[in-house]
Amino acid sequence: KESDMLNSHTLLYLLPIRTRCDELESLRKRGCDKIENPHGSQRILKNKAVTNRKKGAEKLRPEDITQIQPQKLSLNLRAGEPQNIILRFKRAEDYPIDLYYLMDLSYSMKDDLENVKNLGTSLMKEMSKITSDFRIGFGSFVEKTVMPYISTTPAKLLNPCTGDQNCTSPFSYKNVLKLTSNGQQFNSLVGQQQISGNLDSPEGGFDAIMQVAVCGDHIGWRNVTRLLVFSTDAGFHFAGDGKLGGIVLPNDGKCHLENNVYTMSHYYDYPSIAHLVQKLSENNIQTIFAVTEEFQPVYKELQNLIPKSAVGTLSANSSNVINLIVDAYNSLSSEVILENSKLPEGVTITYQSRCKNGVVNEGENGRKCSNISIGDEVSFNINITAQGCPKQGKPESIKIKPLGFTEEVEILLNFICECECHKHGIKNSDMCHNGNGTFECGACRCNKGRVGRQCECRKDEVSTEDLDKNCRKDNGTDICSNNGECVCGTCECKKRDNPEERYSGKFCECDNFNCDRSNNKLCGGHGRCECRVCICDANYTGSACDCSLDTSTCLASNKQICNGRGNCECGTCRCTDPKFQGPTCEICPTCPGVCTEHKSCVQCRAFGTGEKKDTCERDCSYFNLIKVKDRDKLPQPVQAFPLMHCKERDANDCWFYYTYAVNNTEKEVHVVDALECPAGPDIIPIVAGVVTGIVLIGLALLLIWKLLMIIHDRREFAKFEKEKMNAKWDTGENPIYKSAVTTVINPKYEGK
Repeated sequence: KESDMLNSHTLLYLLPIRTRCDELESLRKRGCDKIENPHGSQRILKNKAVTNRKKGAEKLRPEDITQIQPQKLSLNLRAGEPQNIILRFKRAEDYPIDLYYLMDLSYSMKDDLENVKNLGTSLMKEMSKITSDFRIGFGSFVEKTVMPYISTTPAKLLNPCTGDQNCTSPFSYKNVLKLTSNGQQFNSLVGQQQISGNLDSPEGGFDAIMQVAVCGDHIGWRNVTRLLVFSTDAGFHFAGDGKLGGIVLPNDGKCHLENNVYTMSHYYDYPSIAHLVQKLSENNIQTIFAVTEEFQPVYKELQNLIPKSAVGTLSANSSNVINLIVDAYNSLSSEVILENSKLPEGVTITYQSRCKNGVVNEGENGRKCSNISIGDEVSFNINITAQGCPKQGKPESIKIKPLGFTEEVEILLNFICECECHKHGIKNSDMCHNGNGTFECGACRCNKGRVGRQCECRKDEVSTEDLDKNCRKDNGTDICSNNGECVCGTCECKKRDNPEERYSGKFCECDNFNCDRSNNKLCGGHGRCECRVCICDANYTGSACDCSLDTSTCLASNKQICNGRGNCECGTCRCTDPKFQGPTCEICPTCPGVCTEHKSCVQCRAFGTGEKKDTCERDCSYFNLIKVKDRDKLPQPVQAFPLMHCKERDANDCWFYYTYAVNNTEKEVHVVDALECPAGPDIIPIVAGVVTGIVLIGLALLLIWKLLMIIHDRREFAKFEKEKMNAKWDTGENPIYKSAVTTVINPKYEGK
């Protein structure tokens, strides 16, 4: 189509037979004298400066305070050509704040309610340090008023608490106090609140958040900073949990407050997290989750899903709630994050942020700046690009705004889809076959029922046999190579879905997408495809431009191409010496090293020694020998030609040093003319050491012998002493001794 254009291409007026859309230089070379080359543009429609004022100055209405500039622009987009806009953002001092305190009034929060009763005046006093225009409101929630979330027995509906505790009837959400600047009224109304109760642990807080977000008139939100403090010591129900109570209808995201009470909790399910995120973002509400330490991990995960939200640790009795709110507000307000509305089809947007202290962020981080103090100014570079024209070609608009702020930038998008010359077309022009079309932009736009470049044919003539012959390359080929239609004897090539791909040629026999590929890229990504043949970039060759002419990948460690043992082909070494292998022909398992290879010749020529000293002149004249005085004078590898440093030992255990290099095919050897020979042994210390060793060894042997003898003598003496102690004399009578006295006893004697 005549309206199809790419960023680097232009439209041609007066060449109806040849391609009308091409690169600018190509069109000029072909003799085009009327070229239309439109470019995108931008116009600022509203550019109110950001507000510069100090706290205590004249009070401004919220709508008179400006924090982002400009506010409205109009862009003309050409396909593929980005338009850059710069947005400035500055945190205004003394900016008004609306804070709504949404509190869980289940029984576990009984002690917390006592501390919240004086929150109004205390928070008013603390927030006066930040802003002079502060309003506060209060709401409470418990749970859906159906089983199994609460007990529906009549007694429990009146008093859900056990024992002598006096609790109010359960409810889903109640708007207790509309946003007000009267802190005493807050204290008074909150002081009248009573605790309630439910059965399960998670609460129905999501129902309450949804109503706070969408019921702006009931809550009293202004177009200022909107803070929602969500205070609880439990988890939450979300979409799907309503099925437990027989509630299957999804939350409709609309306001259902009657007399400041949510009346449809039994009818609509809990909202999903995504639905809640959408409504909070639409209404520019920043959420502060004030929760107990036990539920910190749960709400931290929720914070990651809700933009511009913060989580603070609530003490067991909510005594720290004021500090928590102030800290969370400072954290939220110190970060600005830009978001845009849904982009039209084919339009892309990129961000780059320029934050404090020269910090520049790109990509997804380019949308935000952190650590912004009051009065700090940051900027964002935004590129908007259209990849083509929308189907309708109608103007579109997008909006960009900082999350949590009511201000936004409106950008009107107009697309350059037609050339200016279309406006000056000549209807029923004689140049279009006797008035059968409109002559515009150097070509004919045919009337209904007519076809051809000059509208010379009727539609019922386009398939006749005579005309088809002009559309065949030869009798054996298809009409227009099966890549187009024969219109009045001329091939009209098909259009591809991808505008970068196209058929060309008289018979549509050429294309720019059917060339050889390498690494799954057309022409290896190193050339362009013309008529199914790759035209390679410099330093590349081959049918798929996959052969690199760069030899840097073939350099060996000695800086020689393929180590001097092969040829560099397509960036890879092909080794000519079969003994060498590897990516740079440096690996040779059976070869001596370069140093070993030239050792004998260097020895004989430099020192007249070595294996080849007798055949030196015949075998070793292939290199130039240069002698140097010491090793520091040897050439270094950083010089222009590659070289190898060598260190070898001769038959006398003397070391000699040299380098081997190839300089423009000339082989050069630099050798140190002095040998490094080991010094002879020192005889005196050796003899003294040997004598001393012998004497010491003799003394050691004598001492060992003497010690063994002492041990042996002591053992023998101990044995003698033991035997002496054990010796005993026999004291019995001699068996041959006979006594002189004989005693006879009368057996009949009775001793009477």
